[in-house]
Amino acid sequence: MRKLPFRLLVVCVALIALAGCTRGTSDLHAWVAQEKAKSGPPLPPLPVIKTFESFTYNDQNMRDPFSPSPLETGGYNSNGPRPDANRPKQPLEMFPLDSLKMVGTIGAGPDAQALIKDPTGVIHRVVIGNYMGQSDGRITKVTPDQVDLTELVPNGNGGWMERKAEIAMSEQ
Repeated sequence: MRKLPFRLLVVCVALIALAGCTRGTSDLHAWVAQEKAKSGPPLPPLPVIKTFESFTYNDQNMRDPFSPSPLETGGYNSNGPRPDANRPKQPLEMFPLDSLKMVGTIGAGPDAQALIKDPTGVIHRVVIGNYMGQSDGRITKVTPDQVDLTELVPNGNGGWMERKAEIAMSEQ
C-alpha cells in the first residue's frame, strides 16, 4: 500500500511538468510566422550557356579524334617484333623481372653463365638466348656485373616493341 502514494506523486509531478511545457508558446509561434514572412536574399542570375561550334570532320579534311588513325587500323606491323606463341616457357618466365636477383657468374666471355635466384630461393644458370621475366625477356649479354635483356612489351596500338632491361648483381 505504501507504493501507491509514491506512484501517484510521480504521476502528478509528470503532469505538472507537461502542463508547464504547453504554456507560453504564443511567442514562439509569432517568431516562426515572422521568419517565414521575411523574404530571402535574391538568387543570382543563371549563367549564360556557351554554344560551341560543331565540326563535321570529313567535310573539312580534319581527322576525327574518336576514330583510329590509319596507322592504328592496320594492327601490328607484321615485320615488327612479336612474341613467339609456340615457344615453350622457361622456368624463370613465371616470375616478374624485379623479383629475380643475380647472385654470381660462372666463366667469362661469350660462354659466361649467370646465376639467377628466383623468389622461392632456387638458383638457376642462364646463358645468352635464355628467357626470363614475364615480358618475354631474352638474355642478350652476360657480364660479371649484370645480365642485359630485351623484353617485348605492347606498344598500345596492337603491336609490340622492344625494351631494354637489366638485372644487376645484388649486394650481399
